[in-house]
Amino acid sequence: MTKVYIDGSAGTTGLRIRERLAARGDIQVLEIPEKERKDPQARGERINESDITFFCLPDAAAIEAEALVANPKVRIIDTSTAHRTAPDWSYGFAELSPAHRQSLAQSKRVSVPGCHASGFNALVYPLIAGGIAGADYPFVCYSVTGYSGGGKQMIAEYGAPERDGELDSPRQYGVAQSHKHLREMKAVPGLVREPVFAPIVADYYSGMVVSVPLFGHLLKKGQTPASLREYFREYYAGQPLITVKEEVPDFIGANGLSGLDTMEILIAGNEERLLLAARFDNLGKGASGAAIQCMNIMLGIPETTGLEM
Repeated sequence: MTKVYIDGSAGTTGLRIRERLAARGDIQVLEIPEKERKDPQARGERINESDITFFCLPDAAAIEAEALVANPKVRIIDTSTAHRTAPDWSYGFAELSPAHRQSLAQSKRVSVPGCHASGFNALVYPLIAGGIAGADYPFVCYSVTGYSGGGKQMIAEYGAPERDGELDSPRQYGVAQSHKHLREMKAVPGLVREPVFAPIVADYYSGMVVSVPLFGHLLKKGQTPASLREYFREYYAGQPLITVKEEVPDFIGANGLSGLDTMEILIAGNEERLLLAARFDNLGKGASGAAIQCMNIMLGIPETTGLEM
């Protein structure tokens, strides 16, 4: 039986991981008393007793938590932003390439992708890998997400009986173009520059749609929506958590996969202007579901074990 410790189990990501692991007979979740939840010594004991520890912590706390690891056999899965572009950490998106999957399976240090970055990289990495777009393409990305992605504080703000009236409408943020996911959105597909990124949070709990519009004349290889769908279908063939949809509805509900750990890729438009979109749950394939998928691959068991399909 695999011993697992969740450092930061009270947050939204940690809670969802705990929920997914609760019904599994192959996992023993190591407990820690509430009064010791922030005690470094007590946390260090659980981390070093575990086979795998999930860091569900703010960036600075995740860096501090790594310093507590003394047992060389312990494997870490970090859901924070802290290590996503670190060269000695594996990027936890196995579907991007066989090299990503192999690195993840063998690694003792895995960083789970950010939610917005998961959608962006799922769309852009194949374009670069297949020579369809150049690394210097001026990418733009729009992303609509539920408020659970903002953590406990934002969840409380949206659930307050008397809340700011602006919360009734979608709100764009990260307008200074300094969003913390931008670094991995550039580094993972190997782009020359960061994309222009416009994230939007709206009044629903979970789920997201990440969109990347493309100008056909700027691509290195001419494409139609049909040819791109076929390319992506072949690229992600055999990946149980990613589906390329044949039909694209006029309206794409961002909460359509809420509660699930899968991702849909939708491609529409025409030869001049194409639109690529990834739909998934920001707490599923965008966080906790992805973390558990990483753990399953590291353990050498079917990657969908314990996930909601």
